[in-house]
Amino acid sequence: MIQETMTMPSVKITDMKKRLGDVLMTISWREFANTYFHKSSSWLYHKLDGIDGNGGKGGFTDGEAEEMRDALYDLSDRIRRAAERI
Repeated sequence: MIQETMTMPSVKITDMKKRLGDVLMTISWREFANTYFHKSSSWLYHKLDGIDGNGGKGGFTDGEAEEMRDALYDLSDRIRRAAERI
């Protein structure tokens, strides 16, 4: 008996820039991209804009979105610790 497996197509998050609207202009995305993703700022800006490097549709994969969430949590913890030292 042959068993077929179906895989769901990966859905990319293409509205990350909108989701980050409240802090978008506050964070140095160049440093953020380098520190947390070890990528260039242009790579991150393309991801935030929902495009790939060639101008096509891109965005964050589920794994990248999880990395982004974890990085933002880490940054918020670092900011909180700095505030507590004041």
